[in-house]
Amino acid sequence: MTFGTVGDNTIDEYVGAEEVSFVGGNAINVAVRLAELGNLVSYFGAVGPDKRGAWVRKALVERRVSIQHLLEIPGVTSTSQVRVAPDGDRRLSSEEFGTSADYRPTEQELAVLAGCGVVHIGWTPFAGEVRKALAGRGVVVAQDCAVSEGYDQLDIAFCSAGEDEQAARKLAREAIVGGARLAVVTRGAAGSIAFDGARWWSQSALVVDVVDTTGAGDSFIAGYLSEMRNGGTVADCMAAGSAAAAETCQHRGGFKQAPIRIPEGSTR
Repeated sequence: MTFGTVGDNTIDEYVGAEEVSFVGGNAINVAVRLAELGNLVSYFGAVGPDKRGAWVRKALVERRVSIQHLLEIPGVTSTSQVRVAPDGDRRLSSEEFGTSADYRPTEQELAVLAGCGVVHIGWTPFAGEVRKALAGRGVVVAQDCAVSEGYDQLDIAFCSAGEDEQAARKLAREAIVGGARLAVVTRGAAGSIAFDGARWWSQSALVVDVVDTTGAGDSFIAGYLSEMRNGGTVADCMAAGSAAAAETCQHRGGFKQAPIRIPEGSTR
């Protein structure tokens, strides 16, 4: 089974107590983690003609993610600023979506996506168009609904909530009412739940020494979808997602990579 991920890429720039950068973005993190789990993956998105775009391309090539549909278009590659507190706490403080906001899959690219077994939609202002174009074409469509809006025509809506179980259940119900066939809601240290309109599932989070939670949710998605490819049940897939997320929490960045150190005053 071939996977396609479509949407955002970015350079996560850590500032404050730590001054390093990492290649990231929801669609990129999911693509890389799927490849690391032994899957064939193509990434659909865009970067600018700058150093950051070159870093994104290099990271994908090194991890055997196909970049046949990675476009270079005028503009600036997306950047996300992650503020690191002295105690190590990391919080997203700003985003400049750049070329990720401008990337709109063409009819030809949508046709290629329709030929994949599974398509994951990350952040993109055109998520609704992608869902509509893929509907009824035999491809399993998943989306991170924490970053892109809309539940209609989704096979799997991945959502994110706090540790409050009732709030997570409310979000899962909203996704089903909105048109998703299955809602999977991650709850941080409280684990995850899933709902298909009739049945509930739950999965505990694995206890690990947390270094950085950046990209943990993306890894959960990749672990879930990879196990689904292997024929796993919903419970199996949730357990695989939990394991993948726990692994990501034990290193900096959304996937294992050497940090990029950007010299002060350098240009993009």
